[in-house]
Amino acid sequence: MVMEWVRFLIVIFFVLFGMSIFFLEIFGVYRFRFVLNRMQIAATGDTLGIGLCLVGLMAANGFNWATAKMALVIVFLWCASPVSSHMIARMECATDETLLSNCRVVTLEEVEREAKEEGEGKDGDI
Repeated sequence: MVMEWVRFLIVIFFVLFGMSIFFLEIFGVYRFRFVLNRMQIAATGDTLGIGLCLVGLMAANGFNWATAKMALVIVFLWCASPVSSHMIARMECATDETLLSNCRVVTLEEVEREAKEEGEGKDGDI
């Protein structure tokens, strides 16, 4: 009897946490202005939210073939979501004419110089 309640609480935790990730994702998609930011939050939210909800459903279902199928769905989504997000980002970068006005292009030398200046500033503060 106690183990059923523990399993029930685990299921509730995972499903509610997954649903809260979905709601945060919806907020982020409407909050961000640029397509790449929206795409990043949507892909992250989908992967994490679906994964948590499916883990909760797996705990509710017990160990059987349906649980194994849900595990395979999680593996498929974790493989497919980053690939599709990457392809959408590449398409956006290739077709958006205003992309450079929305971001800053930095060379490797500038990054190294900024890192060196930041490191020197921290050494002087210590």
